[in-house]
Amino acid sequence: MDKKYLQTYFESVAPQRLKWKRRNRSYHKLLEKYFSFIVPENSRVLEIGCGIGDLLASLKPNRGVGIDFSSTIIEMARANYPNLEFIVQDAEKINIHETFDYIILSDLVGSLWDVQTVFENIRCVCHERTRVIVSYYNYLWEPLMLMGEFFKLKLKQPIQNWLSSDDIINILSISGFETIRTDNKILLPKYIPVLTWFFNNIVANIPIIRHISLTNFIIARPIINKKTDYSVSIIIPAKNEKENIENAIIRTPSFGTEQEFIYVEGNSSDGTYNEILRVKEKYSTKNIKAIKQTGKGKGNAVREGFENATGDILFILDADLTTPPEDMPKFYEAIQNNKGEFINGCRLVYPMEKQAMRFLNLIANKTFSVVFSFLLGQPLKDTLCGTKVLSKKDYEIIKNNRKYFGDFDPFGDFDLLFGAAKLNLKIVEINVRYKDRQYGTTQISRFKHGWLLFQMTLFAARKLKFF
Repeated sequence: MDKKYLQTYFESVAPQRLKWKRRNRSYHKLLEKYFSFIVPENSRVLEIGCGIGDLLASLKPNRGVGIDFSSTIIEMARANYPNLEFIVQDAEKINIHETFDYIILSDLVGSLWDVQTVFENIRCVCHERTRVIVSYYNYLWEPLMLMGEFFKLKLKQPIQNWLSSDDIINILSISGFETIRTDNKILLPKYIPVLTWFFNNIVANIPIIRHISLTNFIIARPIINKKTDYSVSIIIPAKNEKENIENAIIRTPSFGTEQEFIYVEGNSSDGTYNEILRVKEKYSTKNIKAIKQTGKGKGNAVREGFENATGDILFILDADLTTPPEDMPKFYEAIQNNKGEFINGCRLVYPMEKQAMRFLNLIANKTFSVVFSFLLGQPLKDTLCGTKVLSKKDYEIIKNNRKYFGDFDPFGDFDLLFGAAKLNLKIVEINVRYKDRQYGTTQISRFKHGWLLFQMTLFAARKLKFF
């Protein structure tokens, strides 16, 4: 078998594609559903191996381009979707002079003659924030797939490249891409009332069982080795933190092209706001803003701070200073060097000072880290560390997409984490040493807020996994 044989084969079966797609419409609708979850509407999308264009059209792109090396299939796609552009082209010899937000290879890698060459070639249509989404059959299903072909339940295919997830991740890495996350979907590709929903929405998402799902997804981004300088806004939510206000300024090192400090004061009873005004006047050479919070809770304070921020990069620094301000340059360097796009603090690696975190809080943090690593699809040790860093541009997208999750989070941490996961941002953690509080008392109630965290975990499961 060679490339010419593959091209001849796909040309010969092109007239049958619509018939087979109708027979297996449940599977294709499920694919469209999962891709639509990953790819926001109005994105610039390129689909390689686009077939008759149904998947690309279902994503409602602002600019949609599909390529396939079967001229017959491309003619069918053009007739079906005249608002999209379809091009006869070999994936190993891409010749498109524009870049895309999302590049899709759906059920394609099994039929490619040279997977690495295709991955290397798509670099020319990537910008630095492009996401590449690869979906492919789980090789454990090969016997069932062959049986389906034998009983004419699916279109017969040429001999496939049965690649594992590790194989594809390795080829992506060699080709200049970094994997952000993987996922497994579809246990029952045929439509059976109730059972199809149950197996694909519930059972297929259960740990261990999900690894035998039919379809695997990999989301990757191009590796960009460059250093970019940014201005920064440091948001400091503060309620009854009078004695920590000046230390936040004194102890924060200089980093970034410009720094602004935004205190968001939450109706304190210890004179915190007056202290902020005193510090602002004392350190007049620094760009310090003082805002009185109009709502309630840390989550609201963070949002109000972000709305008043002018920096390229947004930092959250808890006013209790239990996460040391001295560690903040590490967060900046991670985003400056494109090591990640959402930088999260982690307090659970280094030994803590004795009073920094109570035992039950520590157990809860470790439990939530395991659960959220599963839900977000990226490893995360400490979901509740207050220090989080992301770009202003990414925050604006998260804010505009907030309707998907709703206004549910009084803490602010999960609103950002869920939004980052939905946006397929690369999440990385910076290890910090968690310190004892030197002034005031914690405003976290273990049981009241623990119950809220449990509710948000269920909410995240429904919105990010079991949908």
